[in-house]
Amino acid sequence: MPTPSLFDEMLTATGVTAVAARARSRLAAVVVRDRAIVLAIVLAVVAVFAVGLRNEFVQWDDHTNLVDNPLFRGLGPRQLAWMFTTTLMGHYIPLTWLTFGLDYVIWGMQPAGYHFTNLVLHAANAVLFYWVAKRLLRAARPATSETTLRAGAAVAALFFAIHPLRAESVAWVTERRDVLSALLFFTCILLYLRAAGAKGPRRRRLLAVSVAAFALAMLAKSIVMTLPLLLVVLDWYPLGRLRTLRWSRETRRILLEKLPFVAVAGVGAAVAYWAVKHNDFFTPTTKYPLPSRVAMTLYSLVFYLSKTALPMDLSPLYELPSRVDPLDPQFLAAAIAVTLVSVTLVGLARRWPAGLAAWAWYAIVLAPVGGLVHAGFQLAHDRYSYLSCLPFAVLVGGGVVWLIGARRAGTVRSPLFAASCTALSALLTAFAVLTWLQVQVWADTTSLWTHATFATPECSICHDNYGALIVNLSPVPPHPQMIAIEHFQEALALKPDRDKPYGGLGLALIELGHPREAEAALRRALNSRPIELGVLNNLGLALSQQKRFAEAVPYLQQAVAMDTHNVVARANLAEALVGLGRLDEGIAELRRAAAEEPFAAEPRIGLVLAYRRAGNTKEMRKQLTILRQLHPAAARDVVAKHRL
Repeated sequence: MPTPSLFDEMLTATGVTAVAARARSRLAAVVVRDRAIVLAIVLAVVAVFAVGLRNEFVQWDDHTNLVDNPLFRGLGPRQLAWMFTTTLMGHYIPLTWLTFGLDYVIWGMQPAGYHFTNLVLHAANAVLFYWVAKRLLRAARPATSETTLRAGAAVAALFFAIHPLRAESVAWVTERRDVLSALLFFTCILLYLRAAGAKGPRRRRLLAVSVAAFALAMLAKSIVMTLPLLLVVLDWYPLGRLRTLRWSRETRRILLEKLPFVAVAGVGAAVAYWAVKHNDFFTPTTKYPLPSRVAMTLYSLVFYLSKTALPMDLSPLYELPSRVDPLDPQFLAAAIAVTLVSVTLVGLARRWPAGLAAWAWYAIVLAPVGGLVHAGFQLAHDRYSYLSCLPFAVLVGGGVVWLIGARRAGTVRSPLFAASCTALSALLTAFAVLTWLQVQVWADTTSLWTHATFATPECSICHDNYGALIVNLSPVPPHPQMIAIEHFQEALALKPDRDKPYGGLGLALIELGHPREAEAALRRALNSRPIELGVLNNLGLALSQQKRFAEAVPYLQQAVAMDTHNVVARANLAEALVGLGRLDEGIAELRRAAAEEPFAAEPRIGLVLAYRRAGNTKEMRKQLTILRQLHPAAARDVVAKHRL
């Protein structure tokens, strides 16, 4: 065998070393360019979404999941056991809970930390989608240059990442499950695409890791359950592994390799169904029968496509109407549009398979959340577009690839090419600005529901939530309560069958000093929500204000039993007991409430008035002094009102 030096000389003489050097140089250049593009994508995502780091937790599931939930806080045995067994709010998402637990370990309950994690995950998704889009575009147009593929994939990644429809999934902490499941979903797809071009043991390893990534994605959010069907779509186009429906050995092999994915999807779907069923969240089929559900599904197919093209008036909730009539104009028009699009794309499948593949992907991802199986109050949600609208981004990237190729071939002249590039840049810039604004809609509860009532004025729940916000946060003067009452009445006018707005209406009437009218509204709310703590407490308060203390006590006792740490309910119970002349019991309840929350105003006010009625001037003055120190304005009001 030649010595190394002689061997090198032989390679040099035959030109092999030079070829290898040029290959290494090209590879290094490719890596550098890809890294630059990836960095640019990350910077674009950060520039658009970083404003969300100032956002708070919002009263739209964030409080139930995080603010008022001590069970996820940490990564100890108790927390881990809870994470892997809970179906809170109808979701089985242990992996998502693990990330929330890690957030708590790092950030405590600072919302900026949770938003930061969402932002990092979304930026990582944008990068992974760049690599996925690049592979898909290469498979669709194998003769295309690397530079052109990078341009198309970069545009596709930006179209996906900075589109306004992404704001809900990223800016809302609760939707961590979206960005986390997508990270694993993209990992699974990327590994599968790499496996498609590999052979032997390497292919089997890549497929095994891809299945593992899919299983983890299912533990983050079950919306990815349709992935096996999506892989079949990719095998048809652009991979071209299933060119015909004719059964063959190759077709059988390709379909059999999906069995592990199908097994994971089946188990995950069953668990997801159980989680929703366990919480009794499924929409009754008696209220929305099969024709209505088909109409809802067809409507959703038009909705997300239209919002992708024109992302205006985005809202946290597009509410499901009380009745869905398939012959209603909006649903009938959607059915006609879906039929026309489907027939057209099937007819063009030979000439433009990308269109049919994109439409199939879109419909498959939306299938579990489109309406056939329904839970919740929504007709649609922005977050359902996170994975379903991916093929539209790839089509935009494919358009860029075609445009560059046409320019090089001379089919498209320079002025038209420049105009097209300018238009595309303007579109992406407009999306970035709209997304930046939409992220700020989620800044806090006030901005969220203020925006929602303007964006979707037909949303009963939006008006109800906005009214409740005003009542709970507003000062004593009547003007805010009157605004709240208007929103509660609008909510009831939109959905007369909903009783929940009566609870907020009752509280607003109490604050306006109309306890009798409040009682009627609260009793109506109690008909459908007999174990709602707030309604029970407010009904007891309304009865107490009418001096009907004996009637008030049972409601207030039930409220306190539901939450022994609720000092407001306990203070109201004490007031009713004092009103009945049961002073010792009332004072004991007030002292317990004051010990529970020493800085709360309600127990101190109650103690001042209870000791006054008991004739214990010394204790009354002591409690009044404490009240003056903690709440000077409340103390002045008590002194003026009761002439102390």
